[in-house]
Amino acid sequence: MMKMKVLMKKKVFRITLIMVLCGVGVLLLINAFKPDQALMSEYQTVTVQRGDLTIDITSSGNLELSHKEDLAFEMAGTVEEILVEEGESVAEGQVLATLDTSEWEKELTTLQLNLLQAEINLENAKYALDKAEERTTITTTGDVVVNESYDPWEVDIKEMQVELAEARLEDAQKALDEALDASPEITAPFDGFVTNVNVDGGDEIKKGMVAVQLADPTKFESQILVSEMDIFQVKEGGDATVQVDAMPVVVLPAKVIHITPTATIQAGVVNYKVKVEIESLEVVMQKRQEARQDNSSRELPERLKEAVEEGRITQEQAEEMIKQRQQGQGQQGLMPAMIPEDFQLREGLTVTVSIMVEEKDDVLLLPNAAIIRQGGSTYVQVMSPNGVIEERSITTGISNWQYTEVIDGLSEGEQVVVPQGVTTTSTTARQGMMPGMGKVLH
Repeated sequence: MMKMKVLMKKKVFRITLIMVLCGVGVLLLINAFKPDQALMSEYQTVTVQRGDLTIDITSSGNLELSHKEDLAFEMAGTVEEILVEEGESVAEGQVLATLDTSEWEKELTTLQLNLLQAEINLENAKYALDKAEERTTITTTGDVVVNESYDPWEVDIKEMQVELAEARLEDAQKALDEALDASPEITAPFDGFVTNVNVDGGDEIKKGMVAVQLADPTKFESQILVSEMDIFQVKEGGDATVQVDAMPVVVLPAKVIHITPTATIQAGVVNYKVKVEIESLEVVMQKRQEARQDNSSRELPERLKEAVEEGRITQEQAEEMIKQRQQGQGQQGLMPAMIPEDFQLREGLTVTVSIMVEEKDDVLLLPNAAIIRQGGSTYVQVMSPNGVIEERSITTGISNWQYTEVIDGLSEGEQVVVPQGVTTTSTTARQGMMPGMGKVLH
């Protein structure tokens, strides 16, 4: 009896074990036909998106006032009054300094007398020439005497005397005109502020002496050093941006205006000085205001509509992209709402200058971290919707420090695996723009 009970227990245990094993097998078979969600969550993936890609050369510099003008007196004399001080703002046409006009008035009188005398001398020279060329003379008794000939040597001399009198008359007229055109005042040629005052009231000055220096506070430039490896990519007239380090939201458009032909060599490192001129803050703010008015419509672009309809992005994500685009169009990521009303550029501010080298619009973009280069081949790991990972060869184009253009091998919206140990983000660099909605800068 005891033996029989033991046999029954063994039989029940075997049946239970078989049932458990069968259940586990069924679960494994079911899971084998499901997407491997654990596998998908284990990998970091990025979405292939369209956007604008910009390659630039970046270096640091400082702001300098680009429009300075030395203002000099147009005549010699005694300084009567200086009407401005260093740092003072002035308006176009405002009088900045004056000379004592008493000496000038005396000079004008002298020059007018010189002109009158030159006119008299010319008339006398012409009369003498006419007399030398006469073939007849009239005696005191009224008789007309016919000369057989006249002295050609005398005529030549008289002609030269006429030419000399004419030249002296021209010189006298020119001297008077210059004195009349000259002003005993220095006036501001444009709105600006005084950077230097070099004279005081009562000083004796010469013609052309610089008395005041004026600068335009709206025009700035910056000079940077570009390496010998990059200088051949920089062209005069090329586009650039200037970011103020103390106010990162201020990114102003600029143009390359000068490239030095000679190198600057320090510790064996070869660089070239490149100067860029910056568009004024006022002009950029006005353009941003006009851009915001033009972009007031909230309608989604066609490709974003398609992305929403296909379920690749949500409506909220699409609206956020448009919002960021309206805050800062293109390469100039200026956000007026974040800039204080009293903000102004100042000479000496540290800036980061980015010179545009190459730019492509509306291309497929992929973070560099997702691209694998090995043995001369370039490929990525593409994850299908069911969680299967496949290696795929791709053809790439231009790239910056963060993104690479994909020419062939991928389609917009595909998911690409980022190799383990590498992290990436979906936002671009400095401008804070979503890929596909703005310039990708480094």
